[in-house]
Amino acid sequence: MSDHTPLNMDEIERYARHIILSEIGGAGQQKLKNARVLVIGAGGLGSPALLYLAAAGVGTLGVVDDDDVSLSNLQRQILHATGDIGRPKTQSAAHTLHGMNPMIDIIEHRERLSEDNAKTILSDYDLVVDGSDNFATRYLVADTAEEAGMPLVAGALGRFDGSLTVLTPYGADTDGNPCPRYRDLFPEAPPEGTVPTCAEAGILGAVAGVIGTLQAVEALKLITGVGEPLIGRILLYDALSVRFQTMRYKRRS
Repeated sequence: MSDHTPLNMDEIERYARHIILSEIGGAGQQKLKNARVLVIGAGGLGSPALLYLAAAGVGTLGVVDDDDVSLSNLQRQILHATGDIGRPKTQSAAHTLHGMNPMIDIIEHRERLSEDNAKTILSDYDLVVDGSDNFATRYLVADTAEEAGMPLVAGALGRFDGSLTVLTPYGADTDGNPCPRYRDLFPEAPPEGTVPTCAEAGILGAVAGVIGTLQAVEALKLITGVGEPLIGRILLYDALSVRFQTMRYKRRS
């Protein structure tokens, strides 16, 4: 269970730069302490997202990943170090995150998300950050989060680019219109083999840091109620031209 006790003196000092923000303050930091966030994948996107969520004081972080750390991961998966090679990613992630912030709880889910376990795993959390690298998992996470009425921060990467959006399809916008689904952006997955994997196409490692960090920002906004989340909007980042674009999209039906 999340810790609903008031912030102690160590926490007040640790999170002082949050607390002096009038938009967050002590009440916002308490919300972060009470929050339970699930991150799918401890890889390129999950690494920066988890690091910043842990540093921010999110009280409980769940990590879903069934993979082990390999040498080729280290170019972008900054949760892990050379000494972690061969170690389960969830275990490596928990070690790194506890080293950064021992005041939070880390729950390891060393398994691949599937139709058999997705509903059970997500049910223990308030919000999910999807850092997976395949469409099957993305659709599964989006559908499960929608059914659970849970906000989803979804990110994706290309070779020199990335994208980010926030999904709350169980809710409505200020005009009363239903918020869009993941399938309103991507009605169906591309044919298998048409989108090359990271191992096939390559990726500039720091691009994962940009998108994963932005995922953490959106998650923190959702928890604290600060700002305007990327609901009904998708942010596109092109590293080669240093260009950010935001496009709006709507519910199709």
